[in-house]
Amino acid sequence: MDASSREALAQARERLAERTQGATGPALLALADELFAVARVLDEQVTLRRALSDPSVKPADRAGLARQVFGGKIAEPALDLVETVARQRWSRPRDLVEAVMSLATDAALAAAAVQGELDGVEDELFRFGRIVAGDLQLSQILGDRLVPAAGKAALLDRLLSGRVSPITALLLRNHLTSGQVSTAEVVIERLSEVAASRRGRSVARVTSAVPLTAVQQRRLTDVLGRLYGRAIELQVTVDPEILGGLLIRVGDELIDGSIAHRLEAAGRRLAG
Repeated sequence: MDASSREALAQARERLAERTQGATGPALLALADELFAVARVLDEQVTLRRALSDPSVKPADRAGLARQVFGGKIAEPALDLVETVARQRWSRPRDLVEAVMSLATDAALAAAAVQGELDGVEDELFRFGRIVAGDLQLSQILGDRLVPAAGKAALLDRLLSGRVSPITALLLRNHLTSGQVSTAEVVIERLSEVAASRRGRSVARVTSAVPLTAVQQRRLTDVLGRLYGRAIELQVTVDPEILGGLLIRVGDELIDGSIAHRLEAAGRRLAG
């Protein structure tokens, strides 16, 4: 999203905070489910999302169209938020879909926080991300835009049923069946990062050749916290192929201290 769409999303999030203040976990979860349903409709209907984001149409008229389309199909809190989104100025129609998805995700994570499940949801997202990363066929199916959403949803239901919380399942099912999915691992990583940021933390994805002890993890957490000036949460993966050292990724920044990387760099210098 560019600046104008980011500002529009910020306005919509403010409205979400107002509408959900003091809400219970079940109410927030129901709101998330309805907003995800709206996002699916907007994702599938190009004409509708263009109409709801058309800058040549008055904001009140766009909001009126949103109420006409979704009124009676979703509860008032969700309808109010969809109207709020329609009133904003978006750089492109696709941003409208991303905004509703973001609001739905925020509502689902708010439900997890209210119910004391946020840590568990974040852990389940990380673990499922490792499963997908380790299964090439599963990763390809979930990332293939030609695979019908219904087929992906059925597959996810089989994989997740009874193994993760309803909130985790809701998040994964809706994000991984979206028409915009390209790389399943990236989608899951971003979800995990959003969950961590809700607790005021950033995620450091650490790859080590051997398992790290509890003491080593605490030291690394402290070092990264001082480096980035904020609380850091580690998600550690063991990969013997890096030979030794650590590969650390925080957001888009990569710190590659692996032996494999150093050997590769040495090889390039020798070849040069």
